[in-house]
Amino acid sequence: MNRAQRHHLKENELERLAAQARETMEARRREILAAVVAIVVLGGGALGYYGWQQRGEGRAHAALAEALTIEAARIGPPAAPGTVAPGPSFPTERERSQAALEKFKAVADQYPDSDAGIFARYKQATTQMLLGAPAEAATAYQDVMQRDGDGVYGQMAQLGLAEAHARSGQYDQAIDAFKKLSARTDGTLPVDGVLMQLARTYVQAGKPTEAQQTFNRIVQEFPESPFNAQAKQEGEALKKAST
Repeated sequence: MNRAQRHHLKENELERLAAQARETMEARRREILAAVVAIVVLGGGALGYYGWQQRGEGRAHAALAEALTIEAARIGPPAAPGTVAPGPSFPTERERSQAALEKFKAVADQYPDSDAGIFARYKQATTQMLLGAPAEAATAYQDVMQRDGDGVYGQMAQLGLAEAHARSGQYDQAIDAFKKLSARTDGTLPVDGVLMQLARTYVQAGKPTEAQQTFNRIVQEFPESPFNAQAKQEGEALKKAST
């Protein structure tokens, strides 16, 4: 497996971690939103403000939907003349990612503090990682962390920032961040997934002992984890490489 393929695999795993975190928070988010709506409605005089705010959120989500459509666009030649195109298409994945990046950044810049804008900034960061720009991604992740705090996207951004540090060769910073995230008992990110990223970063940093200990921890403490088999496989490979 070449370096580009490994990076793509890691991006997929980060997205899976993010999806698990979003599922954990979704029910809680709906309850909070319902409570906020009830409070604002009971405020009576705040109804006009609430309506204006909702319209702004609607525009932000519409813009985000356009960006997500670009991200999911078909790769291939344009539709043949005289046929109806099923949607936008791009010649290469890189060109599609660059177009999506511009859209995500535009949404985040225009609606920076809305839910849609914060998510767009997060997607901007993940797309910059995909395009091989970890330094720029780190800046975007930090913006998400500043705006969302300890919310689900803020925690996801912490994970992404650690990966950006690792991708930039800043292994000590990455290891420290992954260790802090894996030690949290109140977070929304799955600890087994964070430990997997930590173990791989130890490998990249040339610390096989620490990597092996972390792989072993995943195997022993998380027998039902979707990362368990990978931890076994990569731990065994590391043992062979060290002998």
